[in-house]
Amino acid sequence: MGFWRSRKGNVAMIAALASPLILGGAAFGADSTYWYFRDLELQAAADAAAYAAAIEMRAGRSSTLVRAAASREGASNGFDSSLGTMTVNTPPTSGAHQGPKAVEVIMTERQERFFSGLFNTGDVIAQARSVAIYESASNACVLALHPSASRSASVSGSGSLTLTGCTLMSNSVAADALYIGGSGRLSTPCVISVGGVSIRPNGLTMSECANPVVQAPPVADPYASIPEPAVPSGGCQNDNRTTLTPGRYCNGMNLRGTVTLQPGVYYLERGTFRANANAIIAGTGVTIFFADGVDSHFNGNAQINLTGPTSGTYSGILFFGSRSSSGEDHVFNGTADSGMTGAIYFPADDVEYSGNFSGSNGCTQVIGSTVSWTGNATVAVDCSDFGMTTLPAAQLIKMVE
Repeated sequence: MGFWRSRKGNVAMIAALASPLILGGAAFGADSTYWYFRDLELQAAADAAAYAAAIEMRAGRSSTLVRAAASREGASNGFDSSLGTMTVNTPPTSGAHQGPKAVEVIMTERQERFFSGLFNTGDVIAQARSVAIYESASNACVLALHPSASRSASVSGSGSLTLTGCTLMSNSVAADALYIGGSGRLSTPCVISVGGVSIRPNGLTMSECANPVVQAPPVADPYASIPEPAVPSGGCQNDNRTTLTPGRYCNGMNLRGTVTLQPGVYYLERGTFRANANAIIAGTGVTIFFADGVDSHFNGNAQINLTGPTSGTYSGILFFGSRSSSGEDHVFNGTADSGMTGAIYFPADDVEYSGNFSGSNGCTQVIGSTVSWTGNATVAVDCSDFGMTTLPAAQLIKMVE
């Protein structure tokens, strides 16, 4: 009986009985600390992947390249694809930012067990989600798309260009990608260049930027998703008439006298689009497409009043140059009482804009491989009433979720 009443060794017995609980708690505590820090690392990897994907989206890259950038950046920031999966959604499938300028990255990862594996072999799954958006901080109305040309965007000669509420933007990496020379003058809220700038003294007045923005990220072609028109069926149209109808013009257009263009798409093959001296050319709801090999020339004495469509596939586009063009020249001259309202869009061609005119209410957009401006004009940014697409220049990337 004395044996059972003895209290000697009780502490050791209790300790022995409690040791599995103590060891288990320590094991889960150690693993939980690891899992917590791994969750932080996984979130950082998701954030980096979303940010990289948004950069590619901002530059107009394909969905394949967007996903590749996210995968690459996620891996370089610690995401282990052998332990989990990464999903990239453009646009996001949930949350408050499901617009076309947003990207969502979701990472799931199986967490490794160390000490706790002695007590529980079930999977521990961690998840991280990140959403990045890009938004416009500035819009352009003159945009040069060439990635490396010297003086890809320029104001020179005696040109005086005033941009109201919009910028002049160059995608070129050249040191003089944006050039103001001769006695040229540019007044604008800001100028933005992927490369550098070369500006004559007193040639530039900016209302919003203290200095030109250089080394900026390139922006996507704003009309890249618009399909080129198909060759119209039927025969070749005759341009020697006072009223022209949409269709196929097999040798360009040579316009003289008074000519009215009916609404629709005009498909030009070969030759030149020419507005001759003293011609009076008018038309609304017009898109003129230039196939490869077609250039244009507008005589300074021609009076031109053309407006692009305000709806439909080619909304806002007045002139549309083929993306496969071998590099034609398009020379736009004109008098102050002329107007071209809409986008002058030649992504693979050089545009020389020397006319002393702009569109209705200043609404002209000039997008070319290179753009040189030697005429006098005032161009405005708010052209939504004329169906034009906004041309984002400075685009900020934000992490929002």
